[in-house]
Amino acid sequence: MARYTGAVCKLCRREGEKLFLKGERCFTPKCAFERRAYPPGEHGRFSGRPTRQSEFSLQLRGKQKAKRIYGVLERQFRRYFRNAQKRTGLTGLNLLQILESRLDNVVFRLGFADNRNQARQLVNHGHFMVNGRRNDIASTLLVPGDVIAVREKSKQRTYFKMLKQAEDRRTPPAWVESDLDNLTGRVIRLPERAEIDGNLNEQLIVEFYSR
Repeated sequence: MARYTGAVCKLCRREGEKLFLKGERCFTPKCAFERRAYPPGEHGRFSGRPTRQSEFSLQLRGKQKAKRIYGVLERQFRRYFRNAQKRTGLTGLNLLQILESRLDNVVFRLGFADNRNQARQLVNHGHFMVNGRRNDIASTLLVPGDVIAVREKSKQRTYFKMLKQAEDRRTPPAWVESDLDNLTGRVIRLPERAEIDGNLNEQLIVEFYSR
């Protein structure tokens, strides 16, 4: 399965803002964006950022930001966009709902992982079941009513034991239901636009693919 394996902090620096790809580390002084808030590369420190970006540049950056936040590469992202076009309603919102419905994202939203990269790794290692069946495909799209649970064997691992005892538990969004005591969760409905990251501009993505 194709995935980005480079330094994720460079992605934040390229977009000029924190994408919170490393979870809790992004809130500490160790965050690379705090120490080097300029584009990566040999000339990043000295080139500065253009005061005015072209329309294409804005659309490209909007698309790239969404891809990087959800950890999706171009071919799969373009396929999600085509699927969003086929659905009724706003294409941009449909696209974001598809991205939010990915199994790795739902695992992250439920509070089983600190970030989407960690959630993807946990899923790939087979620690979760969906509707009673083991699922190790991070890109699986869930629908309302689907139940996610940590496998009984995996519950004995130190990571999940500490997760149950964690005091600073993350509050999940209203469209999912999380039970960290039993390490289970459920998708209640599709998320509304206000429940999805506000720093994403789906209209720029629609304009990019509609050129």
